[in-house]
Amino acid sequence: MSKLPNVGTTIFSVMSALAAENKAINLSQGFPDYDCSDELKSMVNEAMQQGHNQYAPMPGLLQLRSAIATKIAGLYQQNIDPESEITITPGGTYAIFTAIATYIRPGDEVIVFEPAYDSYIPNILVNGGTPVLISLSFPEYRINWQEVRNKITPRTRMIMINTPHNPTGSILQEDDIRELEKIVAEFDLLVLSDEVYEHLVFDGQQHHSILRYPNIFKNSFVTFSFGKVFHNTGWKMGYCIAPKHLTQEYRKVHQYLCFSVNTPMQYGLAKFLETPSHYLELPAFYQQKRDYFLELMRGTKFTPLSTKGSYFQLMQYDRISDEGDKDFAIRLTKEFGVAAIPVSAFYDKGKDDHVVRFCFAKKDETLERAAERLAKI
Repeated sequence: MSKLPNVGTTIFSVMSALAAENKAINLSQGFPDYDCSDELKSMVNEAMQQGHNQYAPMPGLLQLRSAIATKIAGLYQQNIDPESEITITPGGTYAIFTAIATYIRPGDEVIVFEPAYDSYIPNILVNGGTPVLISLSFPEYRINWQEVRNKITPRTRMIMINTPHNPTGSILQEDDIRELEKIVAEFDLLVLSDEVYEHLVFDGQQHHSILRYPNIFKNSFVTFSFGKVFHNTGWKMGYCIAPKHLTQEYRKVHQYLCFSVNTPMQYGLAKFLETPSHYLELPAFYQQKRDYFLELMRGTKFTPLSTKGSYFQLMQYDRISDEGDKDFAIRLTKEFGVAAIPVSAFYDKGKDDHVVRFCFAKKDETLERAAERLAKI
């Protein structure tokens, strides 16, 4: 009997396959069409040539964990112990799953905000938990904290947040964090904070990492992705940061899921992080792409929603069609040669606000060709 009877192939795989079949420009799945840093690749290759090709330590290479701790101290003014509070993982999605597997037991409830990254709900279900779903307010995609309080029960174990947010591009503000802080303290909840787009925040806004807030962090798992920020999603490299008492339990599960992570890539990333500009320049790099994509899309009938972070741009198509977003996305791919993701796919019950998601982590010429096609609609 299936543990996930209602789960099929993800919308990302479906739309990418449809894009390939129709030779469409793929702005659906979240990955760049440009390569990662030649310098970083050289550092990984150097590690291979030096013989760093066997198992790394289970928690991750200490050099890499130390480099991450140095980065955190500079960005968020917090001291994280690389020995006992950082675990290197094979990607951000794995880091999220392991946190849920560590603490969620049958009958536990986990608060999830929709639209939600597609792994959250299956991760909870496969570990016997119950997702408690709360919709972000459309079109700003903000959290209604009173509704959160109303949904908390004696079985509530964890609350999941994601900032910058996939798929909407919204970010949590200071007032959101203060509300979360009150709720966590009052109900003694765990927090799982997905921050894989931490460096992709625009318009002078600040990324409110849970690492900045000790009163929340003491109950939190905070997950990150090297692939999302350094343009190498295929490497599947990420990490989880949690206080010592939570990390001890996390590593008990981690050691039996994968034990350790790609060794030469850990050496390369450790050396790459020694130069802060490699991540400090990312907000400007991606804001330029967002701004250029929005400029190109002015020549279309799509209406952009606000995007403050991530590398996704939501677009309403109410001036074009009243069809459902999945049908529209399929027609967009087949008839106009541009693939997008219907945002209803990020809701458990398929809530449809007639919005599609485009990924702008693409070469300028890719965005130009896509906009040219979209302008014909």
